[in-house]
Formats: sequence, C-alpha cells, structure tokens
Amino acid sequence: MVAIYIFLIVGTFLLMEGAAWFTHKYIMHGILWTWHRSHHTHHHHTLERNDLFALVFSIPAIITIVIGFEIAPLWFLAPIGFGITAYGIFYFVFHDVIVHRRIKINFKANNSYLKRIMNAHYVHHKVHTKEGAEAFGFLYAPKKYKKEDLLKKVKH
Repeated sequence: MVAIYIFLIVGTFLLMEGAAWFTHKYIMHGILWTWHRSHHTHHHHTLERNDLFALVFSIPAIITIVIGFEIAPLWFLAPIGFGITAYGIFYFVFHDVIVHRRIKINFKANNSYLKRIMNAHYVHHKVHTKEGAEAFGFLYAPKKYKKEDLLKKVKH
C-alpha cells in the first residue's frame, strides 16, 4: 500500500509538469492574461495579480486530500493531492525563490539542469506580451536552453 501511495504522489508530481505547461500556455497566456500580465511587467510590488494562480491551483490539492481522507473508497485522491502540493512547493522554490528572487537568498546555480531551466524561464520572460512567448514549462526545459546553445543561436 505504501508503494502505491508513493507511486501516486510521484506520478502526479510528474504529470503536473504537463498540466502546468498547458495551463501556462493556454490559460495564463490566454483567457487569464489579465492576471498573468502582472508577472511579465517590471514592478516593485511584493505581490502581483499573477499570485492569484497559486490560490486557484491550491484548490484541487486541498479538495483531493480532504476527500481522500474523508471518503475511504476514494483514498487514492489523498496521494494525488500530495503530488499536486509537492509540485506547487517545487514550483514556488524554483520560480519565486531561485529564478525571480522574490525571497532573497544567497544562491548560485552550479547544476547544468538548474541552469537550463532557469535559462528557459529567462527566454520566456523576454516577451512581455500575451503572444510570442516560448518555454512554458517550469521544471523541464529541452537541451536547446543550455546557455552555450542559446549563445550559438544569437551569433548566427
């Protein structure tokens, strides 16, 4: 039973990258651009309208965890909710703390994977409009976002 629980948490966590990519590309850069635009503009505020997404995205996690604990036949929803929550925590640490430095910490990325996903996010933020952006993932970025590869593209 523990193995199934762990499998559901890890599996949900991994599937969340696809859900986040889809949501970022088609909802944040789509119908709810009015919220997300605040994240693509320079400002000096602690919070931005885009932060409302964290509240909205926490709702499925809370609901699945509560239902999973309260309704025995639906126990599998609890680990799914924990997987969603784990993804949200990783997203917050990567996006808000490491990339955008909304919480000031002394951190330098030395890992090639971390550098690549950070580069992809910086490429995403070069576009300040609803259309034309690329790199919508958060915890995965293709190898084309290696800094060396990006520099080669700029030179050609």
